This record gives sequence, C-alpha cells and structure tokens, in this order.
Amino acid sequence: MTQDLSAVAWPARTERLSIRPATPDDLDATWAFRRLPEVCEWVTWLSADREAYAAQFLDPPRLASTLVVERGADVVGDLMLRVEDAWAQGEIAERAAGVQAELGWTIDPAHAGRGYATEAVRELLRICFEDLGLRRVTALCFAENTASWRLMERVGMRREAHNVRDSLHRSGAWLDGYAYALLAEEWRARTVSP
Repeated sequence: MTQDLSAVAWPARTERLSIRPATPDDLDATWAFRRLPEVCEWVTWLSADREAYAAQFLDPPRLASTLVVERGADVVGDLMLRVEDAWAQGEIAERAAGVQAELGWTIDPAHAGRGYATEAVRELLRICFEDLGLRRVTALCFAENTASWRLMERVGMRREAHNVRDSLHRSGAWLDGYAYALLAEEWRARTVSP
C-alpha cells in the first residue's frame, strides 16, 4: 500500500521537538548516528558504509515511512511510521485497508536520556490516532533491547507477545522478541481528562 501522510499538518510540534517527513537532505544527519555501534546493536539494517546506507535510506518506500525528529536545527533521531492493512477475511478485506501502523524509533545517543524519545513517540501516537484516524499501532523489539520496550511501556503500549528465540540477531544468536500494541480507544481513554 502507498504511504499517505498528507492528513498530517507537518511539521508536528511538541514542547521541545519538531517532527517531519524525512527528505534526501536528511541522509547525512541520520547516517551520523545510525552508524554508531550502540545504535547498530538493535536496528534492523546495518549499512557497512555511507553508500550502502544511502541506497537503503533513499529507497522510496523506506523514505516515505521515515520521519525526522529535530530539536532546533539538530536532528536528534528518526521515527518509522508504516501504515499497514490489518489482517481480514477476503470478502471484507477492504475495510481493513490502511487501519493500523507499525512504529519504530532511533535516537542519537548524544541526545539520549533527555526524554526526547518518549516525547517524540507520544506525538507519533497522537498523529496515528488523531490525524490519521488509525485503529491500532504496533512495535517490535528484541527482548534484550530494554530501552525500547521500556519506552513502549512508558507511552502506554501493552506487551502482547513474548516470542522465544524467534529473532535472529546479526551476532548469529537467536534472541527473544517482544511485540507491543495500542488501540485507539485505549489511547483515548488515557488522554481524556477526568
């Protein structure tokens, strides 16, 4: 399915951050932190050099699902927002088209520990449920990626699965994986003031 984020008034702003769709001009800013060993430990794709990273970053479907997180003029991270179809039985599949999203995030370690990831992902959830009208979001991580699953829990996502040794890490080890999700009605129930 084609990624359509036109319903969002970009850039989205939080108290300290600005979030916008990535452009080819963001290649070097994201490469600067995505090549760091502490980031490469957990990301899905490891690029050996800038040229390989450029091919991956500029791939149209990937670029369309990448958002950049800025603090002032500095790129402090990136987000993945991949709108997807939910599973459905064939005769009603059109009703499940584009109703959910998979989320992901990477924060530059130089800017970690300041709450930027939490602030950015909370805004990403708002975008998903308010601006895009999605019904469900999901996120996956290695069980050993404590920072990622703690972030998911901090923003209110619920652990739906603990898969035993289902994920092959680039180290060659089979690691456990976690799957988290949040429904729109769960998000609304937490954001409505009593």
